[in-house]
Amino acid sequence: MEKNNDINKSSFWEDRYEKGEIGWDLGSETPVFSAISETLKPGSVCILGCGNGYDAISFSKRGFHVTAVDFAETPIKNINNIANNLSLTINTIQKDIFDLTPKYNNSFDYILEQTCFCAIDPKNREQYSNLAYDLLKVGGRLIGLWMPLDKDIKEGGPPFGVKEDEVKKLFSKQWKITEDCFPVQSIQTRKGREKLIVFEKL
Repeated sequence: MEKNNDINKSSFWEDRYEKGEIGWDLGSETPVFSAISETLKPGSVCILGCGNGYDAISFSKRGFHVTAVDFAETPIKNINNIANNLSLTINTIQKDIFDLTPKYNNSFDYILEQTCFCAIDPKNREQYSNLAYDLLKVGGRLIGLWMPLDKDIKEGGPPFGVKEDEVKKLFSKQWKITEDCFPVQSIQTRKGREKLIVFEKL
């Protein structure tokens, strides 16, 4: 069978799950997000490229209204099974993230970003910033763990390299930065390779 190399198709990502080629999967909730969730007022949160949904489950347990979005079928099934077993209500959507608008415009207090931005076609990054703006309510926050900072975009992907300056430029209009640091909670293999930058929609 010919290898599916089109990252813009759900079948590419489904193949990765079927083959177990999911290097982005931590196998548990993200420590940085877990720490952050304790400081946030529970509200509506959208997790773009949610994967197997460890953070979706974690935030739902903490009283957030969670919408978890992924292009592939397998992770959405996994989230639904876990949520059902735990009697949690999570709105799961198997869809291209760019198809969330206009239905979900101005719907969320928070967006969680981790390994989605670096997985999409780099030419769609401006579209991603527009999507995040459209999905959030005024005052809503895009909570991003931006990575991999140590990879050049010319090296290809996914994951495609991400530069801090690029991210800040994309979100320079109609946003303000409320947090900008290398989080102490980053797992060892990602220390210095991911940066927490939180943008608030003005």
